[in-house]
Amino acid sequence: MNVRIEEINEENWYDCCQLQLTEEQSAYMESNAISIAQTKFEPSLKAYAIFYDEIAAGFLMFNSVKEELEGHWIYRIMVDKAYQGKGIGKKATELMLDEMAKLPDADKIVVGYHPDNEGAHNLYKSLGFVDNGDRFGREMAVIKYL
Repeated sequence: MNVRIEEINEENWYDCCQLQLTEEQSAYMESNAISIAQTKFEPSLKAYAIFYDEIAAGFLMFNSVKEELEGHWIYRIMVDKAYQGKGIGKKATELMLDEMAKLPDADKIVVGYHPDNEGAHNLYKSLGFVDNGDRFGREMAVIKYL
């Protein structure tokens, strides 16, 4: 599968802003445009475009410094609705986890998501994240130990 990730830059940011989730998924996540804007005010956030066969097909974002639960947090993982179901999100997340593992003191990665988001639940479970019962408001947090 030809999937790669590339840091958001002047050549790919607009394509990422055009990507869309399904209507149901939109309730769980901010738009990519808001996420990209957020990186301009919070420089520890790192944003990446997901490319599938050289086409922008998704978006990722994580924090390069530790936060709650003493871990590095994944902020966004999204694949455009036209490219879902092809394994692109899982492959791109694996690539992102490789990048996150290079961070100083990276020993665990945390991601939060709404408990009703079954797609997120299945993805993180398949990648070795575990649920230790941590909750933050409406979201559950799962952890991958490196």
